[in-house]
Amino acid sequence: MSVLTRKFNTKYNTAPFSKIENKDYKEAFIQLIKEAKSEINQIIEDKETPTFKNTIEALDFAGNQLDRVSSIFFNLNSAETSDELQKIAQEVSPLLTEFSNDITLNEDLFKRIKAIYDNKEELELSTEQDTLLDKKYKGFVRNGALLNDEQKTKLRDIDTKLAKLKLTFGENVLAETNNYQLHITEESKLKGLPEGAKEAAAGLAKSKELDGWIFTLDYPSYIPFVTYLDDRELRKELSIAAGKKAFQNNEFDNQENIKNIVKYRHERANLLGYDSHAHFVLEERMAQNPEKVISFLNDLLSKAKPAAEKEFKQLTDFAKEIDGIDQLEKWDGSYYSEKLKQKLFSLDDEKLKPYFKLENVLNGAFTIAEKLFGLRFKEVFDIDKYHEDIQTFEVVDSEDNFVALFYSDFFPRKGKRNGAWMTSYKSQYIKDGINERPHISNVCNFTPPTSTKPSLLTFNEVTTLFHEFGHGLHGILANTTYSSLSGTSVYWDFVELPSQVMENWCYEPEALALFAKHYETGEIIPQEYVEKIKESASFLEGIATMRQLSFGLLDMAYHGKTQTIEDVKTFEEAAFDNTKLYPDVAKNCMSTSFSHIFQGGYSSGYYSYKWAEVLDADAFAYFQEKGIFNKEVATKFKENVLSKGGTEHPMTLYKKFRGQEPKPEALLKRAGLID
Repeated sequence: MSVLTRKFNTKYNTAPFSKIENKDYKEAFIQLIKEAKSEINQIIEDKETPTFKNTIEALDFAGNQLDRVSSIFFNLNSAETSDELQKIAQEVSPLLTEFSNDITLNEDLFKRIKAIYDNKEELELSTEQDTLLDKKYKGFVRNGALLNDEQKTKLRDIDTKLAKLKLTFGENVLAETNNYQLHITEESKLKGLPEGAKEAAAGLAKSKELDGWIFTLDYPSYIPFVTYLDDRELRKELSIAAGKKAFQNNEFDNQENIKNIVKYRHERANLLGYDSHAHFVLEERMAQNPEKVISFLNDLLSKAKPAAEKEFKQLTDFAKEIDGIDQLEKWDGSYYSEKLKQKLFSLDDEKLKPYFKLENVLNGAFTIAEKLFGLRFKEVFDIDKYHEDIQTFEVVDSEDNFVALFYSDFFPRKGKRNGAWMTSYKSQYIKDGINERPHISNVCNFTPPTSTKPSLLTFNEVTTLFHEFGHGLHGILANTTYSSLSGTSVYWDFVELPSQVMENWCYEPEALALFAKHYETGEIIPQEYVEKIKESASFLEGIATMRQLSFGLLDMAYHGKTQTIEDVKTFEEAAFDNTKLYPDVAKNCMSTSFSHIFQGGYSSGYYSYKWAEVLDADAFAYFQEKGIFNKEVATKFKENVLSKGGTEHPMTLYKKFRGQEPKPEALLKRAGLID
């Protein structure tokens, strides 16, 4: 029997990474799908009258080990992949899609669920039970339970195709990222680049047995290069390389994948009776429908655009003044923004980085979690890991009760996709009186340590760490009965609230004093730097807001109505028309590497970052009113948001915490878009 098909014989039942061989996965998926089907059949064949317990609850707990193995496998496929794992993913994804369809399209199972749903007014269900029943019933209907046999067959076919297309899209982006390197052998070309970035590039070249410096499209390499390097032509080269990922008419090109993903999503939505994929998705979101999302985005755009155009002119004038640049291009944006920021605030990341040693920042996040929510994080060394870079922490409450296990994985490597995310290796739920505690992971791509310096974070990386840690707290503090309603299993436009609200502590002197200490001297970050961080928080915020809104509008353009896309680039340009500041680059196409919407879960949901910013600004205003470490407000946030998962409608939970619906004024004020 495979190590993956039984309860893990490990501390806290953690994933036994070192004992798993790649060949174990496919065999385990086949076996666990079989076992889960058997559990489902027991529910269907139960001669008792359908009840909440013998049908809805039993269904939620069915396939628990399959869920765990899926989490382990697909998490590793993002953080530590290989050609072999990607091949297995292509093989098992259709099996999982077929299994999922076998459940949601099973008429006998749906009859039991419908019988309970139709009589729910007579049942004395708790709020959480009522939510679970509603979610299960809608889940079946939204996945084809009311379709006829011919339509169900078509739905299965579409779902199988989509599962493969999304995987291929992500694999192509990763391959394009890994396949590019810029090799520089003349140090004179590296003028302006910080020593840390040079040292990292030299280390990478050495690891490849090359002289000089190597730069890649991984963020810790790419961002300092386009932000600081004086050589405009080299910035252009790297910028264009990043912008044309999966848009090069080669074997990794994603244009046809995009057309097919969009086409099948629309076909699926139409088959289920929805006008578009966006209508389908948004039915289960706070925003409710595409019209409301587009209205929300355009309303913010009307407020951000004048500020963005003014900022862009300021940036253009500045570039002309100091370097005689007549036309600001995309590869100039970060460079002149950083120069202008230094001029206006005498502040740059190279001054700040010594105060943001990774270990100190992580400990700062831990300390803030202790002050707010009574949690303590203790590093442990007896938990199996999938890579030597990983750290593992036991999380306990103020009475030393075990709360969760926390994994951190912070540095880029070949088998790891770009970006930052939170994920889970084991969900929280309560069964047979036992509160199963979660195993949560934060995965990022920060500047790694070098032979002479520890990992020193840019301020943007500091806020990223706090952002993902906020998601982590949503998982860590989960306290619900059912795993499908636990932790981050909430409406997609609510899921960013805990993450984005945590970023606010990065700007508060009281919080910075806890962790922003010089890595060599131990000196706390000078007050003048703190004031400048706060002052610069809304620097070029109009441009940043326009960028986010452009992505949200592009997402809605792809998914908001049924259409045929003749040319991906032309389609993208039309969607960006009202938000464009920089001239277009013919060789570049953002869509072909827009993994959030074509591989991740953000299709028809990219607007949720801005939506959640309204929530987080309003929520943090409450903390500021009462004190940023106020226990009463923190407890209300913990009890009504972080621990409740998706057990109630998010607006209900938010109002229980805040006492009112969120207002956008706090966000607009924070962004400097209104006085």
